[in-house]
Amino acid sequence: MPGTHNTSKLKVGGRAFAQISAFHPELTAFRRDLHAHPELGFEEVYTAARVKQALEQCGVDAVHTGIGKTGLVATIQGRQNTSGKMIGLRADMDALPMTELNDFAWKSSHSGLMHGCGHDGHTAMLVGAARYLASTRNFDGTAVLIFQPGEEGYAGARVMIEDGLFDRFPVQAVYGMHNWPGLRPGTIGLNTGPMMASADRITIEISGRGGHGAHPYQTIDPVLVAAHIITAIQSIVSRNVRAVDSAVISVCAMHAGDPGAMSVIPGKATLVGTVRTFNPEVQDMVERRLNELCGAVALGFGATAAVHYERIYPATINSSAESDFAASVAESLVGTEHVIRDLDPSMGSEDFAFMLQVKPGAYLRIGQGAENGVGSCYLHNTRYDFNDDILPLGAALHAGLVEQSMPLSV
Repeated sequence: MPGTHNTSKLKVGGRAFAQISAFHPELTAFRRDLHAHPELGFEEVYTAARVKQALEQCGVDAVHTGIGKTGLVATIQGRQNTSGKMIGLRADMDALPMTELNDFAWKSSHSGLMHGCGHDGHTAMLVGAARYLASTRNFDGTAVLIFQPGEEGYAGARVMIEDGLFDRFPVQAVYGMHNWPGLRPGTIGLNTGPMMASADRITIEISGRGGHGAHPYQTIDPVLVAAHIITAIQSIVSRNVRAVDSAVISVCAMHAGDPGAMSVIPGKATLVGTVRTFNPEVQDMVERRLNELCGAVALGFGATAAVHYERIYPATINSSAESDFAASVAESLVGTEHVIRDLDPSMGSEDFAFMLQVKPGAYLRIGQGAENGVGSCYLHNTRYDFNDDILPLGAALHAGLVEQSMPLSV
């Protein structure tokens, strides 16, 4: 590609990448400091303070704190503001409750907490974009940089929205990205529809009649009922979901009785699991069939089963126009051969979905798994680390979304 730069070991074109690569070491140091100080959702006090400090040093126009508890938003005005447009860029900041097993200098300093999903890198990329955009301002409108808390199970995106995020900053579109170990550095993937599945929690409470294990005929064994329910509900995906649709039902935990009481049949059993779907109609059908099937199976044994169905995160669904636009921006950086426009969706979930429910936008994946193994460890693994080589590309991609969606008038 003409005009490419290889400062960060990636062949990427464009002025933004070149300028951001000049302060790549500073972004790396910032990212590693965040990695060493992980914080759970809505506890990102240190992280938010470091981000605020970095943004102020970058020269953004304003930093608004306390949005969605520990969330913050920075705004940058372009050289012109005749368009009246506002474009949102989002990064998540929180870590996970897991113990890190890496031994490098920037490993977690907080026992039992770890940046095991790369949110430290996402935050650093957006800070890098802020520094570039604040220094160049080659756009017509306002860039809104959203640093979101509590993605890992706390629905921080929804909390920010409920706290007036888009009332105060009425963006026309919002974009987010996530590192992806399964893609090579320099590769960007997305599609024009579902990117991530909805995440629902199911709890099935089975009530029978306990008794002595030597006299099971005197009982209604909830363990036996639970076993039949576990098997039966797998028929929902195979027999009730169309083959061209997708769904996952996984029972991931079971509790009944006491391991120390080998001859006591308990009176109750509990199953806990998750449901993943892309289509709200499929989601509704799965919930209905779970209630029908669990109740019917339990009744067949003389027991009862109550299903508690919690909808945690909706599906993350890209809007078509914004997805195509984001892919074009990515192609301007890495070339068409390194942009996957029809990336397979994941059955994982992401609370950026809440933002895409109220605003058009797109969610992208940025590759980080190198051939030499750097960045290849799966997300949520105790030896995961963000690949710092991709920091300038991610920052340049954020910047490109702003510059190309709000170009300066000639």
